[in-house]
Amino acid sequence: MPDITLTTLVLLCLAAAAAGWIDAVVGGGGLLLLPALLLGLPNVPAAHVLGTNKAVAIVGTSGAAVTFLRKAPVRVGLAVRVGLMALAGSMTGAFFAAGISSEVLRPVIMVVLLGVAAFVLLRPSFGTATGEGTDRPVTRARIVTAIVLVGGGIGFYDGLFGPGTGTFLVLALSAVLHLDLVTASATAKIVNVCTNAGALAMFAYQGTVLWQLAAVMALFNLAGGMIGARMALSRGSGFVRAVLLTVVFSLVAKLGFDQWNA
Repeated sequence: MPDITLTTLVLLCLAAAAAGWIDAVVGGGGLLLLPALLLGLPNVPAAHVLGTNKAVAIVGTSGAAVTFLRKAPVRVGLAVRVGLMALAGSMTGAFFAAGISSEVLRPVIMVVLLGVAAFVLLRPSFGTATGEGTDRPVTRARIVTAIVLVGGGIGFYDGLFGPGTGTFLVLALSAVLHLDLVTASATAKIVNVCTNAGALAMFAYQGTVLWQLAAVMALFNLAGGMIGARMALSRGSGFVRAVLLTVVFSLVAKLGFDQWNA
């Protein structure tokens, strides 16, 4: 456990709980958790912050996945196949990450996110249980697309850059597989567990995880994730859609702020 004050520990635990809630509903909890760790542990090497972040996040994501699996109609086999491809994609992205400038990627991702927000706003039926396309059968071609492009492509992005990966997964799974947003969120959790597990294994191998701090924060992240999953299930796709838009605009603001100060 690093030498931190009780106040800092409490704030980090609250941030972990809030991040778990966001992750469970629509993804994007890292938007809150990682900056909180960076601010709360200013003297800790970045690799240890990233490793600790993954150790915390995987617990909440796993708890949310279990909660969703009990009540949401998730095709576990398909989710695992997408997750394994995402794991391979994230490892590949991480391999190339050192040669990519984040200053170049930030504006591109901001434009993509704004396009996502515009699409969701202009298509009110997108991701609803009775929305356009959700009653269409899922063809083999769409399943392959989900595994290769959603798993491999977004997994690669996660390893290369990262912010908004959970949100992108929810949107892509909903669009490609005709899932409502609640089912897409549930499926995305399984994919996230796979990618987080791979990343955590690498960080653990490198010895860059603050296990004691991660264990304390993980309890709060788990609680937030389970509460968020239950709220998403009970309130439906309209609630998830509202949170999705909030997270997208928050992520754009965060990336814009980082770009301005770069």
